[in-house]
Amino acid sequence: MERPEPITVSELNKYIKNIIDSDDFLNMVYIRGEISNFKNHYTGHMYFTLKDESSLIKCVMFKTYTANLNFEPQDGMSVVILGSVNVFERDGVYQIYVKGMEIDGIGALYAEYEKLKARLSEEGLFDEKNKKKIPFLPKAIGVVTSKTGAVIRDIINVTTRRYPGVHIKLYPVSVQGKGAAETIAKGIEVFNDLKNVDVIIVARGGGSLEDLWPFNEEITARAIYASKIPVISAVGHETDFTIADFVADLRAPTPSAAGELAVPNIQEVKWKILEIQKKFCILLNRKVELIKSDYLRLKNAKIFKNPYNIIEQRAMQVVSIEKQLVNAMTIATKNSRLKLVEKMSALDALSPLKTLARGYAIIENEDKNVLRTVNELSKQDLINIVLQDGKVKAKVIK
Repeated sequence: MERPEPITVSELNKYIKNIIDSDDFLNMVYIRGEISNFKNHYTGHMYFTLKDESSLIKCVMFKTYTANLNFEPQDGMSVVILGSVNVFERDGVYQIYVKGMEIDGIGALYAEYEKLKARLSEEGLFDEKNKKKIPFLPKAIGVVTSKTGAVIRDIINVTTRRYPGVHIKLYPVSVQGKGAAETIAKGIEVFNDLKNVDVIIVARGGGSLEDLWPFNEEITARAIYASKIPVISAVGHETDFTIADFVADLRAPTPSAAGELAVPNIQEVKWKILEIQKKFCILLNRKVELIKSDYLRLKNAKIFKNPYNIIEQRAMQVVSIEKQLVNAMTIATKNSRLKLVEKMSALDALSPLKTLARGYAIIENEDKNVLRTVNELSKQDLINIVLQDGKVKAKVIK
């Protein structure tokens, strides 16, 4: 038998593409699956994988169609897509070219969860500044959970083992199904009204998103936020996050962990107290030794051995200062007298009496004003001539 002529890879991919293109079913398919490996490219195109329990297929949604979406696709969403199957010849792979997409089933529930989470976050219900501190040594713990199942038993076992003196008060509620959120909110409100606990644990075991949904409802979130008593949320497993976890004052990964966070280990507390006592005794002994050392140093100081020495030294200083003051005053007085004599001599030299003694006279008018020039006199004016030993009255003749 003659061997057929080989074809190229491109020819094979083109052949497969033509077969798929000619299939009307593959040109318009509805597929349900879960999104994974989602990438929102900067060009506006979206690339992701659609998978179920046992298989997966690559998908691409071009910018032309992404503009029509009314939600933001994310990993884990369950969606229904409308598109066509085609071959990308270059890589030899087939993929779905998505033309439309909508949330399906659990995906719709997830979208509702994200929508409420965003709204409550914007209102400030998740802010750290609103979180209340969990009391260190609570006398009583209120637990809002189912009265049956492992959750309440785990919390009781953990808390009483770590802190035997604590009281556990259970408010039994439905943790799943219709009306469960209302009972959970009521339990929180009752504990706040009674004021008979120091901290509240809201808890349930693991489950699907639908099972945990009562802890994602707004009524539950509002009740936790309004609680005056600190609330610890312990819903599901460590990887489960509910809206109750974000609103609560403290989130525990599991109900058992909530019991550990609610109370201290009494043995560790006792050990810490003993350690503090030891440190306090050591510090106290050091303080006593320092005081004792200061006492001995002061006791042996010269001032206490012979206090009169200091008194005598101070007395000698007083005498010395007194002498210095007397000398300073004597010198100051002598200098002042010399300056006074100088000033008096200068003043005496300027005295008009000295001038009169040298044969000069002072002429005054009848008003006793001193006359300095002839222009101030007229014929027949009466004047006084002041001499050294008296006054003479005269009349101006010429």
